[in-house]
Amino acid sequence: MNKQTLGVRLWALKNVFLLWLASPAILEVNERRCVVRIPLNWKTKNHLGSMYFGALCIGADVSGGLIAFHLMQQQKVSLSFVFKDIKGSFLKRPEADVVFTCEDGPAIQETVRRAIESGERQESTVHIVATCPKKLGDEPVATFELTLSLKKR
Repeated sequence: MNKQTLGVRLWALKNVFLLWLASPAILEVNERRCVVRIPLNWKTKNHLGSMYFGALCIGADVSGGLIAFHLMQQQKVSLSFVFKDIKGSFLKRPEADVVFTCEDGPAIQETVRRAIESGERQESTVHIVATCPKKLGDEPVATFELTLSLKKR
């Protein structure tokens, strides 16, 4: 388990227990992109043997929010951040571990900058693509749009 995964899981254990139960693994996070894997197991599987849509939403939440969290740590600034809404399109049954990729780092960087400079709540839409590499390669099983809302504390 890498340092970033451990950090997210410890934070989740204290703050968002359901996230901890989903056992996310952080594969990559930087100011440009975030890649997260949620394992398909008895905790994340539905009655059809595919990943439960709630677990899919957890993966989208983490991959979309972790870039903002990473930027806040780098810049040593405290921002209040939440997702205001979510739109999900479920395209195929995810019957293996799911990898969530958000490549909206530049837009998130701009939103963080605006929130810091203005002191007012700022929003941007982040896009996440979910894939099952072991079963379907790079073919999306779901896509998400989340509205990230940030405000300087």
